[in-house]
Amino acid sequence: MMELYTNAAPSSKEHRVVITGMGAVSPFGAGAETLWTAQAEGRSGIRRLQEGGWPEEWLEQADERAIAGLVPDWDGEARFGRKEARKMDRFVQFALAAAEEALGQAGLGEGRLVPDRTAVYVGSGIGGLGTLMEQARVLGARGHSRVSPTLVPMMIANMAAAEISIRYSLTGPTLSPVTACSIGNTAIGEAMRLLRAGIADVSVAGGSEAAVVPIALAGFGNATALASSGGDPAAASRPFSRSRSGFVMAEGAGIIVLETLAHALARGAEPLAEVLGYGATSDAYHRVATEPTGRGAAAAMRLALADAGLEAERVDLVCAHATGTPAGDLSESRAIRSALGERGGSVPVFAGKSMTGHMLGASGGAQAITLVRMLREGLIAPTLNQEEPDPDCALTVPAAPRRERLAVGLSNSFGFGGHNAVIALGRFEEG
Repeated sequence: MMELYTNAAPSSKEHRVVITGMGAVSPFGAGAETLWTAQAEGRSGIRRLQEGGWPEEWLEQADERAIAGLVPDWDGEARFGRKEARKMDRFVQFALAAAEEALGQAGLGEGRLVPDRTAVYVGSGIGGLGTLMEQARVLGARGHSRVSPTLVPMMIANMAAAEISIRYSLTGPTLSPVTACSIGNTAIGEAMRLLRAGIADVSVAGGSEAAVVPIALAGFGNATALASSGGDPAAASRPFSRSRSGFVMAEGAGIIVLETLAHALARGAEPLAEVLGYGATSDAYHRVATEPTGRGAAAAMRLALADAGLEAERVDLVCAHATGTPAGDLSESRAIRSALGERGGSVPVFAGKSMTGHMLGASGGAQAITLVRMLREGLIAPTLNQEEPDPDCALTVPAAPRRERLAVGLSNSFGFGGHNAVIALGRFEEG
C-alpha cells in the first residue's frame, strides 16, 4: 500500500492509469463533444434564468436579472422514462447520462464490465437540493403526510454513485467524496490510487451537480460571492480580469472512465490520455475564504507533479479553478507562479468557467474532459472576457484559441473549507 504515495511515476502497465471514456452534461447540452466544441469555439453557456427553462414558481423567488449556466432542454423523462426519472434528482440524472456516454466511448457498456473489479467514485457537492426545496414546499402547503417517501434517497449526495453502480451491477468499491468544488479531481485522483493499488481494474469517476435553485442563489448572493448580473450574461464570468466580481452558478456532470493501462490494452481499448499524478492538501485557514498566499494550492500542484515524477518545466498548460472571485483568482495566480517557479507567469492558463460558469461539484470532471481534448488536439481553448487582465495575477491567459504541442497539463480544483485537489494529465505515449 505504500506504493500509493510514492513520488516516482509508475512505470509498469499494471500501475499506469489511462482514460478511455468521457461523458458530460453541461450548460451547452448533453455530450462531451458538445462541451469541447463550444469551448474550443469560445462560446458562452451562461444566460438569464428566464431563458433556461426554470420552473415558474422558482422564477418568482429569484432576482429577475439572475443568470446561470443551466443545462438546456433537459428532459429526464424522455431519457429514463417517467417512472424512473421521478425517482431521481436532476443531479443523478446528469450523472447517469454522463456515465452512460463515458462507458459507451470506452466500449464498456452493460454486460462488458467485471462487477467486482469496477469501482464508482462519483461525488456531488450539494446533492439533491432541488428535490429538498420542492418537498419542503409540499410539507408547508400540504402537510407531512404528502412528503414523498423518496425524498431522502433522491437528495443524498452519494446517490449518483449508487445509481451508476446499480444500473451497471457494479459491486466494486463505491465512493462519493464530498470536498465541495474540488470533488471531481478528488474522485479522479482517489480512483487512480485505487487502480494503482490493484484493488480494481476500472473506475467510473467524476462529479455531478444540479444546485441552481432559488435558495442556493440567495445564499451565494447574500454572501456576495456571485458575479454582477447586470448587462450581458456572457460577460459576467471574468476569471483573472481586473473587473471580475464573482462566480456564476452552473450545473452539469463530468464523468470519465479510468483503467489500468494493462487492462485497457488487453481488451484493445484506445487510451485517450494518462492520469500521471494527483495531489491533495488542505488550507486549514477558513470555512469559505481562500488562503491569500495560495500556499495550500501550490502544495497540491507540487504533489501532483511529484506523484507523476515530473519537474515543473514539463508543464505545458494549467487548467485553472478560476471562478472569477477577486480573492480566489488572485490566490490561485500566486499558487501557479509559486508551484511553477520562473515559468509560472508564462505557462498558458485556461479558465473554462468563463464559458460554463461554476458547475460546483461537476466542474473538476468537466475540466478534466476539456484538458484531455486540448492535449489530444494540440489546441488551447480561449478564456472569455480578458479585455482587462489583472496585472496582480500576472498570468498568461490566452483570449483566443492557440495551437501548441501539448504533452502535460495540470487541472486545479479547490473548494470551501480549504480543499485543494490537483491532477496531472498527459497525452498518452506508448512505452
